[in-house]
Amino acid sequence: MRFCTATLGCKVNQYESQAMESILRGYGHEAVALGDGCDICILNTCAVTAESVRKSRQIIRKLKKLEPDALIAVCGCYSQLEPKELENLEVDLIGGVYNRTKFVKQICHSDKTKDLSSQSIIEELPPGSTANRTRALLKIQDGCNNFCTYCIVPYIRGRSRSLPLERVAEYAKQLDDQGYKEIVITGIEISSYGKDFNTKSSLIKALETINISAPNTRLRLGSLDPGILTEEYCQKLSKIPNLCYHFHLSLQSGCDETLCRMGRKYNTQQVLNNIQSVRKYFTDCGITADLITGFPGETEDEFNQTLEFIRNAAFSDMHIFPYSLRPGTKAAKMPEQIDKNIRKERARLAIETATIMSDRFKHAQTGKTFEVLFEQYKDGFSTGHTGNYLEIAVREKIERNTIQNVMINELKSKRLLGSIKMSEQ
Repeated sequence: MRFCTATLGCKVNQYESQAMESILRGYGHEAVALGDGCDICILNTCAVTAESVRKSRQIIRKLKKLEPDALIAVCGCYSQLEPKELENLEVDLIGGVYNRTKFVKQICHSDKTKDLSSQSIIEELPPGSTANRTRALLKIQDGCNNFCTYCIVPYIRGRSRSLPLERVAEYAKQLDDQGYKEIVITGIEISSYGKDFNTKSSLIKALETINISAPNTRLRLGSLDPGILTEEYCQKLSKIPNLCYHFHLSLQSGCDETLCRMGRKYNTQQVLNNIQSVRKYFTDCGITADLITGFPGETEDEFNQTLEFIRNAAFSDMHIFPYSLRPGTKAAKMPEQIDKNIRKERARLAIETATIMSDRFKHAQTGKTFEVLFEQYKDGFSTGHTGNYLEIAVREKIERNTIQNVMINELKSKRLLGSIKMSEQ
């Protein structure tokens, strides 16, 4: 059987898609590109925003058009939330966010039913990467207990569930044995890892376990709750030898009043203090963040506070989005919904401010030497990422999935250019 996959949304979705691909290949089926004559088309959907739902529907129509004879199998957050809508789109097989192994078996047997059951323990899926990816994904957690007012995810994926430490160790060793040079630790809310156990398990304990089990790989953290990065926490993280010095914060706003309406459990001063702690223990670290503009009730003054916060935090990069109303969330029912054009304009201004901070960070790294994991060679350049998640390009053909010392020479046309630094004999 020939199959193709398409994925929308977060790294957890990417992880689960590659796991389904791995299971299918293990059954002897062949992964091909969309349009190459597929028997099965699998779409892993997202429902975080109205835009992601629109894209999910758009891709379903595209799959049906390009592969008219294929069975269309759809899973993920959108299908978990709105299965009736997928039935109206005449999708052949509908799965949710649980029981992916069973879903794949249904695909193999073309069992055109729905499986939207829930579960209280984490589903174990094989770790790895999709085709042509250098970094491996290791999902150690699923679900979320936070119930932020703008987010539908806890209602779709359920409560936080963690992968037992012994399984974390086994999967990490497996990836190390397969020759991966970097493992990305992912989950819906990895800061909550271990809280569902009756032991002292924690994210730090999981990272220590992975570091021992996969000594030849560097470890990269997925998105973190900014509130956990206290000085004590950062000090413990700094003792994990292979941990990449890049921290992505699920920030969402730089204004205390807005954070309160969002249901976040920290304030801006705590975040600034924690950022200072990160920089104390991790030299040249990259600190990136997510931000939502135009959240219901956000005044001009609150937005300006967020801009000032961005300047004070001096993030190395940011992911900035205008607020998108998500039916079923508390925020969707809030008064003082912000006009769409204002939301987009505020996003533009925030991106403009964040870009200045990002360029300053990149300029500050020139002349320094970093270990770079090379990922591809294209148009005369080999490119890869540093531990602090800067993309570097060199004018040499470097073998993929190798780590080289690179000196950063310049920032040119928004691109960091470097040269291989030969080790001194």
